[in-house]
Amino acid sequence: MEGEVREVEVIHSWSAPRSLSTSLMYSFAQRDDIEVLDEPLYANFLQVTGVERPYRDELLSKMDSDGNKVVKEVIFGPGKKKYRYCKHMAKQRLPNLTSDLMRKGKHFILIRNPLNILPSFDKVVPLSFLELGLAGLVAIYSELCELGNPPPVIDAEDLEKDPEAVLRGLCQDLGIPFQPSMLRWESGPREFDGIWAPWWYGSVHKSTSFSKPRAYPSKFPFALYDLLEQSLPFYNMLKRQTRQMVTPLGPSLPIPTLPVPANEKILVWVGDELLPRESAKVSVLDSVVQGGDAVWEGLRIYNRKIFKLEEHLDRLFDSAKALAFSNVPTREAIKEAIFKTLISNGMFDNAHIRLTLTRGKKVTSGMSPAFNLYGCTLIVLAEWKPPVYDNSGGIKLVTATTRRNSPNSIDSKIHHNNLINNILAKIEGNLANAEDAVMLDKDGFVSETNATNIFMVKKGQVLTPHADYCLPGITRTTVMDLVVQEKLVLHERRISLSEFHAADEVWTTGTMGELTPVVMIDGRVIGNGEVGPVTRQIQSAYKALTAESGLPIPIPTNEKA
Repeated sequence: MEGEVREVEVIHSWSAPRSLSTSLMYSFAQRDDIEVLDEPLYANFLQVTGVERPYRDELLSKMDSDGNKVVKEVIFGPGKKKYRYCKHMAKQRLPNLTSDLMRKGKHFILIRNPLNILPSFDKVVPLSFLELGLAGLVAIYSELCELGNPPPVIDAEDLEKDPEAVLRGLCQDLGIPFQPSMLRWESGPREFDGIWAPWWYGSVHKSTSFSKPRAYPSKFPFALYDLLEQSLPFYNMLKRQTRQMVTPLGPSLPIPTLPVPANEKILVWVGDELLPRESAKVSVLDSVVQGGDAVWEGLRIYNRKIFKLEEHLDRLFDSAKALAFSNVPTREAIKEAIFKTLISNGMFDNAHIRLTLTRGKKVTSGMSPAFNLYGCTLIVLAEWKPPVYDNSGGIKLVTATTRRNSPNSIDSKIHHNNLINNILAKIEGNLANAEDAVMLDKDGFVSETNATNIFMVKKGQVLTPHADYCLPGITRTTVMDLVVQEKLVLHERRISLSEFHAADEVWTTGTMGELTPVVMIDGRVIGNGEVGPVTRQIQSAYKALTAESGLPIPIPTNEKA
């Protein structure tokens, strides 16, 4: 009954200062089933840490500084409402406090981008990483997860943009009904405000609801730039745990399902270190961002060996030299980065590496390589990845109107990252519901597909286009050698599209897809529409070669079991 003292269910709000935490406390205070406590552990924090505040003496004289007594008698003591809302600052979670604080009640975390906290934070207290409290929020999140109770996380910016949606979602996560009264309150101070309210709550006392976000931010105080750099990783870690909301660029897209779910948690080599997938990024000033100015290779891992590694590295260095890269890592340094990436991920079979070498970071944006003064950037992206095509049943191709670029513009022998020519052709393939698109050269002869080299069989003889316009692929060369070893006749010449339409068999080659049968081009059935005997013969020879060849990965003894 109303007014009867009873056991209450505690809702803990954890945040950093200047994060709309007081507005959120006022919001919850509007409910008819809740009472609120404003930072009940503040006195314990001041007593234990000794930090100074303008109101320190008054606060310590009026609030109990025995933290564990406060936890037991104030936070979890009996009350007159069903729920008790406790607003906490993360830094007030000190080691001297009982574990009951985290084990009992419902918890959630409120975060705010330090870009929006720092401009106004130091009006009352000197600013520091500890005072900001983001590391403490991450520690609280981790502790609650270890206890089997991962807390909801909400972002202050989302709360400003759509208070009702965020509050409804939060109430749902907390297992309490949403009340529309949470959206508005009367202006002015509250009887439950802490002693510190006159120093901190001026703008909240003028408010009657969550204010709309500013159209433009305040000028950032660049004296705090280092503190921003220290704090952002902690904010970003927690930001990833929030509900998806509308962004300034429109509604957030749903989180996609990965083709191979195991790739959600991988380590990626960037520059000179391994990073988790979501942290693996290059600078916006990197040449690959500024102009697609990078070279790359695809590598496959079979049975603890890297197939054709030396050949791929040869081409990588040739491409880098053709593009006049400077300060290129050594061959051994690149190998070490590859080995470390594979070993750290435990990827010893059925894996693929996208190896990228950019011209590196620039000192300022612009096209000129003269701005590249930091050296090259190496990226080793290893993923669990089976062959990307249907190598048993075959695929369909269409011919793109986009022509393969000529050596007059950019030589396809440079394995560069500026792939817009191929991407435009791939778009045509996608729109036609084909796996890939055939690309012709400037004279109308077949060059390759948007992603692979291409072969055909006619009357038992194997043909493939000259590498004048197409990339002279490592897998292409390997397959050409196998064709000869299998005592088949091989021709390398110009081939028209109609010859491919009328071929007995067609296949494509590439590191990522291996050797893939083609059963239809532009609606024409290839041969009898099934995988042909020569294709299967070369597939078998290629499989045998990958099983026995390659550079062994120097796997530590304890990893070999």
